[in-house]
Amino acid sequence: MQLMRPITPLHLGQLFFALTLTVASTCWADPPKLARDDALWLARITYGIDSASVEHYQQLGRRRYLDEQLSGKNDALPPAIAQEIAQMPVSQTKSLDILENVAAENKRIKAMPEGPDQVAARKAQRELGNQYAYQARRTEVLRALYSPAQLKEQMTWFWLNHFSVYEQKGNLRWLLGNYAEQAIRPNSLGHFRDLVMATLTHPAMIEYLDNAQNANGHINENYARELMELHTLGVNSGYSQQDVQELARVLTGVGITRRDNPPKLKPDWQPLLIRNDGFEFNPARHDFGNKTLLGKTIEGRGFAEVEQAVDLIIKQPACARFISRKIAMYFVSDDPPAKLVEQMAKTFQKSDGDIAAVLRTMFESRDLDDSAGKKFKDPMQFVVSSLRLAYDGKQIANTHPVMNWLNALGEPLFGHLTPDGYALIESGWASSGQMSRRFEIAKTIGNGNAGLFDPEDGTPPTATGFPQLASRLYYNAIEPTLPQATRDTLDHATSQQEWNTYLLSSPGFNYR
Repeated sequence: MQLMRPITPLHLGQLFFALTLTVASTCWADPPKLARDDALWLARITYGIDSASVEHYQQLGRRRYLDEQLSGKNDALPPAIAQEIAQMPVSQTKSLDILENVAAENKRIKAMPEGPDQVAARKAQRELGNQYAYQARRTEVLRALYSPAQLKEQMTWFWLNHFSVYEQKGNLRWLLGNYAEQAIRPNSLGHFRDLVMATLTHPAMIEYLDNAQNANGHINENYARELMELHTLGVNSGYSQQDVQELARVLTGVGITRRDNPPKLKPDWQPLLIRNDGFEFNPARHDFGNKTLLGKTIEGRGFAEVEQAVDLIIKQPACARFISRKIAMYFVSDDPPAKLVEQMAKTFQKSDGDIAAVLRTMFESRDLDDSAGKKFKDPMQFVVSSLRLAYDGKQIANTHPVMNWLNALGEPLFGHLTPDGYALIESGWASSGQMSRRFEIAKTIGNGNAGLFDPEDGTPPTATGFPQLASRLYYNAIEPTLPQATRDTLDHATSQQEWNTYLLSSPGFNYR
């Protein structure tokens, strides 16, 4: 006679876990699953699949969904998220007001007698600046998680990385939110020239790359060099050191201003003065001599030289190829096919640098489909896609854990010291140390809510949540994308938490 083995709590847990997966996989038959190609395509045009994106994709079909994403107009956030962002000072305050308030407070602190009060005032000012920087980062994370305009949000992050600024330099922490909201996001799907001009005339970029110190007779080439090498043409693209020097001369007079220090100008120069929300073109600091840039003469006449120089640079075939290749590296492959880059570059040139048109060429290409499931997620994509799957539209209250994960993975928002931005290729994020940290973060996300629903002001939670990864969303849109090896690994999980960790740390989930 065979004796029955006692049923332990562990066995009960495993049995319940197995029943849960069985019920989930059999009861959620409708709506129909996404085909693997559709699921992988959707995973790249978004930060990561959630139920809303799947449902909308199934309603519209690929072409109309792409049209909507390229327009960027369907960007209404959930009301609670929209209200929270609108109430953040960082999203409302003009750059000029920020700069003047900071300068006034610094002046007041400097005039205080040395002692504890001055130390406390400096600490309070520093903490307020840190709050501004945190609000800027929180805004980006919330938009990435919940905006239906997912391509617009990805491109906003892409351009924030391309036109990178570092929050720890000077007064930049105060300006990050305005930089993202006013210079980058409105132009993320527009024309590249407008994006370049928006960054060129924003105090954050001017301060970061030292152009406020660039004046006639005191040339600072820093911004001119990065504008050509990192922002528009790329290295070894045909320009010379002489071109950098000439562009620096063109950029003399481009700086930062406040209301209380208008420049004293002779009458002929007064019409050439430009002041707009902290930006200033001061003709008294400009080199009015003629310049030769990329073989073309630029006659000295003030800020119009800057616009002519930007037009000239952007029309170079090298610019079209450089920008197209970098976009393809982000979405398609670490080494994108030359034919695809050339097609995107042709679209760039024909459309006068229309970013949405370039993206359409890429998203409608065969090369994008052929690379499905082969592009390694960077830390931002990994963290955001994990949360979009785990909580599927449920709004988190606390973004500190998200910031901590991005810090641990080496990709804090606005945290790249040098202007070249974070890596877009797998080797930048796939070291053994990186993968170990990614596994621990997957485990933290998979095991519980990780403090994501604890209000940041310390008040008691009004809502809670728990990661729901083995959901209808998973079976309809994630499972079809997973290789058999990942499915086999998941079959060996002995608890829901272990299954969650295996899924989020699996190669199948970490590539898109």
